Amino acid sequence: MELNDARTRHTHPHLPPPRAPFHLPTWATAPRPEAAPGIYRQHHTPHDPKAAEQAGTPAGPLLLRAALNLLVALVLWPYTVEAEVFLIQTFGLDTRLPSVLINSLALVLGTIAAVPLIWIFGRMGHWTEVWRRWIAPVLSRTVTEVPTEPEEAAPAVDVWAELRPAGDAVRRLEGEPVGDVDYVRLHQAWRTVGGDPVAWREFAAQVAARGAAACAHPSEQRDLPGGRTARHDLLVRQVRLGTAQDVPKNPVTHRNAGFALDPRVLGTSLLAVGPAGTGKTASLARPVAEALCLQALAGAACAVVVGAADADLGPDDWYDVVIAPGDPDAPYGLDLYGAAPHSDEAAARLADALLPDELAPRAESARAAMQQVVGPYRAACGGYPGVRALRALLAGDAEGWAELAERLRKSGRWPEFEADLQQRERMHGRADDPGALLADRLALLDRPALAAGFSGGPDAKPAFAMRALEHPLRVRVKLPERSHPEAARILSRLLLGQFTQAAADRRDRELFAGMVLDDATAAVDAQAIRGVQRLRGANAGVLLLLRTLSDLPEALRAPLFGAVGNRMAFPGIAPWDGRLFSEAWGTHLVRETAVTHVPDTSGGTVRRAGRLLRKALSGTTAQTESVTTRDVERHRWSPSDLAHALPSGHAVISLTSVTGEQVPPLLVDLRH
Repeated sequence: MELNDARTRHTHPHLPPPRAPFHLPTWATAPRPEAAPGIYRQHHTPHDPKAAEQAGTPAGPLLLRAALNLLVALVLWPYTVEAEVFLIQTFGLDTRLPSVLINSLALVLGTIAAVPLIWIFGRMGHWTEVWRRWIAPVLSRTVTEVPTEPEEAAPAVDVWAELRPAGDAVRRLEGEPVGDVDYVRLHQAWRTVGGDPVAWREFAAQVAARGAAACAHPSEQRDLPGGRTARHDLLVRQVRLGTAQDVPKNPVTHRNAGFALDPRVLGTSLLAVGPAGTGKTASLARPVAEALCLQALAGAACAVVVGAADADLGPDDWYDVVIAPGDPDAPYGLDLYGAAPHSDEAAARLADALLPDELAPRAESARAAMQQVVGPYRAACGGYPGVRALRALLAGDAEGWAELAERLRKSGRWPEFEADLQQRERMHGRADDPGALLADRLALLDRPALAAGFSGGPDAKPAFAMRALEHPLRVRVKLPERSHPEAARILSRLLLGQFTQAAADRRDRELFAGMVLDDATAAVDAQAIRGVQRLRGANAGVLLLLRTLSDLPEALRAPLFGAVGNRMAFPGIAPWDGRLFSEAWGTHLVRETAVTHVPDTSGGTVRRAGRLLRKALSGTTAQTESVTTRDVERHRWSPSDLAHALPSGHAVISLTSVTGEQVPPLLVDLRH
């Protein structure tokens, strides 16, 4: 086991230390104060402005100020004593009252006079801070503590209090090892029970029969096989990615705090840009995919993870459905239509995915051509056409069209689709026929190695449809980028389009739907950007990774920045990419001090003669110094800083939550 852990850590150098033995009460009762987006809440200490100001004062100036104020107070103290004696003698109290009363009166007056001195000079000299930082610790080490009676132990917190209404079955959980996934899953299941008495009894029966394994995920997994590579807090659904650095550019509330992502931030989608080798996959995509898979096991999310076959996005055992077009051993295929309930919607999505960016002007005619084929076929045959049948119909295959027309007449739906079929027939053979273009693009998917991976045909595998996002599924799609690169780009566009449509159209949005797209270069188009914008109100979000924005058409770059709420820049991005980040993050006021030196021309003849003598002796001209302080607007992060000043293993990220709360750009160390 130790050898395997060592090998794993060598492969993933950014892995956290091995997990300590899990102790449920300690984990469940750990402090998690409310915090701004991006802060890892478990054991977080909120920022205290006063304490930070005092802690930031250097020891030397603090002690000097305290000593000077003490010296002034001691100098003024005798004058207060003389004032007391003067008052006593003025009123003749020294002759009327006994000496004992005079001494007591003098003590009272001295105390009254000392209080303002201590209060005034103690505040100016920060005596309380000196006491806290130096005197009190010394006294605590030198004074012998008096033994006290042992206090009664604080009552143990009942971590199962919320489930107690389910009855005595909950007692079984007290004697079983329960993990964080089990704990969150059981509470999630209990909250879905609500006031339904039937569901209440089913929940109690499951807990009584299976204990901590009750209400398990359909895979029966209670944790990710092979362990975790990131630190998670499933109680608040956070994954820790690093530490916000203690630098002036970072907000004071985030400095030295753990940096984490959760659904309230991912719900506005995230765009990450950085060259290959900067850690986008290992430091961002894999931890987020891991978090979504864990939350799916807890019944709180569904995950779709898309990337190349060799991308390090977790082992296949993490996922319920693994789709690998071109791999004959892959158990599942992909429904090209996403099980869309409306044929026009499914046809439009497929047409958009088939056309590359350079053919975007023909998108409208291509959608119409696809709809004129898919709609009649579904009406006649009761299902969507497979790749080969669709390609033949788009190319104008006479035998296929005759068979389709015959089936429509038999089903009685010929009048409904007669106009579509006639329009398609008129376009066949023309140079501007979009059907021929779509047929040529479909040929990229109609390959022997890929045919079994898509719906349709006798040899087709069980197909995953994107409409299943209402269930806590974990889906991994391995794109054939090396063997069939253009087919991989088509599938990337298709999957993103299907996800944005299916996530927004869900009736039950209780689960967070998350998608990780390891290389979104080919997937981003105008339709995809509009789809990403709709996800904010649908409890869903996407993580898009790009090597450079230059791979996108210029017309899509600014809209993409506006569609996502979170933007992340990795080291080594190009200056023209950094310019977009810099403009999106805007400016802030910075106080600048300008020092100007000008020759000194003031004074009369004597001073001028002295300056001439000084210049002759020292070789320097007497100058006056002028200091000007003003507030000026500067970019939070300039393009040059982003391109050249980011250290390795770091990134700059700005956040926006689904409620609109924003966090300015943070410099984050992704290695800790």
